[in-house]
Amino acid sequence: MAPTAIDIGPASGPNVSLKPDIRPTNGHTTTTTTQPHEEHQYLHLIRSILTTGEHRPDRTGTGTLSLPFPPQHKYTLSAPNGTLILPLLTTKRVFLRAVIAELLWFITGDTSAKSLQDQSVKIWDGNASRTYLDSVGLSHREEGDLGPVYGFQWRHFGAEYDDCHTDYTGRGVDQLAEVVHKLKHNPYDRRIILSAWNPADLKKMALPPCHMFAQFYVSFPPSSPTREDGSKKGTLHSLLYQRSCDMGLGVPFNIASYALLTHMLARTCDLIPGSLTHTMGDAHIYLDHEEALRVQIEREPKDFPTLEIPEKEAGCSIDGWKVEDFKVLGYDPHKGIAMKMSV
Repeated sequence: MAPTAIDIGPASGPNVSLKPDIRPTNGHTTTTTTQPHEEHQYLHLIRSILTTGEHRPDRTGTGTLSLPFPPQHKYTLSAPNGTLILPLLTTKRVFLRAVIAELLWFITGDTSAKSLQDQSVKIWDGNASRTYLDSVGLSHREEGDLGPVYGFQWRHFGAEYDDCHTDYTGRGVDQLAEVVHKLKHNPYDRRIILSAWNPADLKKMALPPCHMFAQFYVSFPPSSPTREDGSKKGTLHSLLYQRSCDMGLGVPFNIASYALLTHMLARTCDLIPGSLTHTMGDAHIYLDHEEALRVQIEREPKDFPTLEIPEKEAGCSIDGWKVEDFKVLGYDPHKGIAMKMSV
């Protein structure tokens, strides 16, 4: 990982502890001395699945332990002093460069795994191989063409998909652009929604979306600051619904990704990042991850890192961001734990 792109050195930024004290409530940030570290939400769910999860078969043939519809998890995105927080889990190292690269790939509407491979990000390789595409009835697609997956739905929902090389400019509904417009001009709208779930396109996708739906809400608590033009600066909250939750590999990645998306939208729309709420459908542990997760749940969480976005001014475009635009400071996780991805 190039140090000019992302700084993840220990204690290199403000030391903001999330162990005891920062929780958002109805648009307000309150401080207490009793709240546990927010990562314990994740660790507690892992323990619950290991203890009471149902043995279930799955499409990969690996087998899982699963629980349906666990309680929502909530992560704080700003400290009271305005420091930005990134809920990047610390009980094992999360591959942050891949999180950012994939998110920016979504935002461009790209559907070729090669774009990520060229950045040494191989998280989609298993679903982009010739063997896999043939196995799901996509033998007419070239290797690496994933079909109308996340980014296509975000930027071109409803357009007819040809292949990963086609220019789709002006085709379909640009949901992400509509989200930005509503956040800026109609922040009380109850329809600020981003959906990757398009039933008409599911069979065309190498993998139907797991994190499939997000809703955004701008709150205006009495403490909201006033902008130079006299308008109130709201606080942006996001909610992610994830139908299929791979607790070992996927969920830590997804939390970080949607937290970063919320930070990007907040900067683009001149809002204060508030919170990310994570709603899960089928929360599962692959059987070959069980031993690794038993090690992970014995670890004590450390402080979440802080985030700086110095190159992007309030009101910037949601397009054109680069990996180097994000500075993640103070990330000091426990060492990584190897887990195999099931495809």
